[in-house]
Amino acid sequence: MVRAQKQRRCRNFCGAATIFAGAVAKFSVAALSIAFVGAFSAGCGGGSNSSGGGGGSTAITVSVTPNPATVAVGTNQEFMATVSNDSANKGVSWALSCATPNGCGSLSFLSPGSSIRVVVYTAPATAPTPATVTITATSISDTTKSGTATVTVGPAISVSLSPTTAMVPVNATAPFTATVAADFSKLGVAWSLSGSGCSAATCGSLSATTSASGTPITYTAPGAIPSPATITLTATSIEDNTKSASATITIVASTAGGVTVTITPKAGGFVIGQVATLTATVANDASGAGVTWTASSGTITPATATTATFTAPSSAGSGITVTATSKANTTASATGTYGITDLPGVTTYHNDGDRDGVNGQEYVLTTSNVASGTFGKLFSCNADGAIYAQPLWVPNVNIGGGVHNVIVAATMRDSVFVYDADASPCVTYWQQTLIPAGETYGNWNDVGNNDIYPDIGILGTPVIDPSTNNIFVVTKTKTNATTYHQRIHALSIATGAEVSGGPFEITASNVTAARGCEGGSTMAFDPLLENQRPGLALVNGVVYVAWASHGDTAVWHGWVVGFNTSNLGISSIWNYTLNAVSGEIGCRGGIWMSGGAPAIDKNNNLYVLTGNGAFDGTGSFGDSFVKLSTPALGVMDYFTPFNENAMQAVDDLGSSGTSVLFDQTTGPSYMVGGNKNQVIYVVDRTNMGHKGTTTDPIAKTARPTLSANTSLTTCQTVKPLSVAR
Repeated sequence: MVRAQKQRRCRNFCGAATIFAGAVAKFSVAALSIAFVGAFSAGCGGGSNSSGGGGGSTAITVSVTPNPATVAVGTNQEFMATVSNDSANKGVSWALSCATPNGCGSLSFLSPGSSIRVVVYTAPATAPTPATVTITATSISDTTKSGTATVTVGPAISVSLSPTTAMVPVNATAPFTATVAADFSKLGVAWSLSGSGCSAATCGSLSATTSASGTPITYTAPGAIPSPATITLTATSIEDNTKSASATITIVASTAGGVTVTITPKAGGFVIGQVATLTATVANDASGAGVTWTASSGTITPATATTATFTAPSSAGSGITVTATSKANTTASATGTYGITDLPGVTTYHNDGDRDGVNGQEYVLTTSNVASGTFGKLFSCNADGAIYAQPLWVPNVNIGGGVHNVIVAATMRDSVFVYDADASPCVTYWQQTLIPAGETYGNWNDVGNNDIYPDIGILGTPVIDPSTNNIFVVTKTKTNATTYHQRIHALSIATGAEVSGGPFEITASNVTAARGCEGGSTMAFDPLLENQRPGLALVNGVVYVAWASHGDTAVWHGWVVGFNTSNLGISSIWNYTLNAVSGEIGCRGGIWMSGGAPAIDKNNNLYVLTGNGAFDGTGSFGDSFVKLSTPALGVMDYFTPFNENAMQAVDDLGSSGTSVLFDQTTGPSYMVGGNKNQVIYVVDRTNMGHKGTTTDPIAKTARPTLSANTSLTTCQTVKPLSVAR
């Protein structure tokens, strides 16, 4: 094998030197010294034999190549000196130096004599400390002129091969990859096949006889099984042919048409950088050879014959594929398709403060793959009661001895569960039942209404603070049928432990309003009859909680209360029936919103829809869209249908949640909500319109068209509003 690099270098000397360069890839220094003594004794290129400083006015210069260089311990590297302006052509003398005496390695000459311009450096068996060696070439004509090369003595060359064993059917193919450590010359490996029961083509064939480190080659099995059926594939370092690695290949009968591969999960989503286990199931493969894995993005690392660890890429996107290919039959494979999301979490009702439910960072689900065969239940987890609150999702939580994506779920028996979001079967990291000793969860009989049946516990969707991963949740428990307790808790998502000084009990003494419609001077919170149905909202370190009633069981009021996340202390209170007349139905206010949380705009204002209750536009805001400031909870604006008085008995406005639509750069920005009479209102948040006398001063109303079975089929166009996202 010819080392072309050495050949080109030596052609700079003379015709005689060109001969030795093409001899062999790896060489014996002693043999070359004998073979080429004549060539170098004759000199190269003629010229004067005078001993002057070059015979001219231009100074001699010396350079050494390659420079710098890295040479593995125990291996050889040629170095060449180039001498300019040496008319006497006397060449150079060589020297070797390093910080470790007698540990620098050695120099060998390709021919005898002190004027030679090529040497072979042999690195020591152990690298010096520091691992730097200097090779110096000094002009003989002018010993004040020299050149150097800096050599780093690197680790020994080693070769690894993947896979190390394989079962390949006759005429089938399999990939193999050799990796050469410390292959500083980047020569790669030479491949060979051998077997006691075969030779040449009967051992199979290779797509290449050499390859660079890390570049796969393809082995093709022979058309007949040799005897014995094992073949050795060897990859040998070209730089150091004493270093090699081998793989044992067993040739088996053809399984074409019978082998099938499936991959689990075959579709799904991961967060950026998530580490997940993928499993391949190979049917009809008697060899048990397993699969090879490839990934279009991210990294895939085999763990066993049929499992691998997939590390998601560092950027979001869709259509990431991982393929498992049978080693027994490379025509059989399966592909999983995944999306990678940068969604920071679903930490509040309907994903974010807009409450529109849109996940703009969804990279998996489409209208085509949400279908039978590609979408369905992956696993289920047990809970201790009914779940009315929306489960929440948080990625990359340090929990359970690792980093996991988790689901947070709250039950009507006052328990909070944290599950692994990806593990099947279900993994429960912790359960925290938030019922003090001597108490239990509530019951529908106690409130005189079965709108929530049979248990009453955590009803409103919790909220999670992304800055601390603390979960905020309101519980409802009882000591007996008439003595109820409501408390706000702050729980660590990692452990379930109470934080922020929680829990804080919400009572008639700490939630009151200065004016009352109960015949007294104040209205007070009733833990038994107040129904904490809406989801919780978090704005700038304050959790906002709203209440309504259980059915229309008196006495109840519509409250919004802000609690500081740092200590759960109350920061602000709003009651929307302050000016109601004592004893009238308007005294009863409630914020239901079908469990929806107050919406939040970009300026951190809250929006709620109120149900029945008095209205006067100053202290009472029944059946209204209301815009509240934070943290003070002052009314900034509102919209009330012109017929709100008729709604008192029949058509509560607040039967739906609300959503703030996107902010427009110019003109109005909108929000939507509906009532029990199937009317949808589109309201300008920048000028909500207050209340009209005979018509509604808002953008538009629409009444959906309902089919006979009352399912929503179409909605009338709302002009001039055009909404797109």
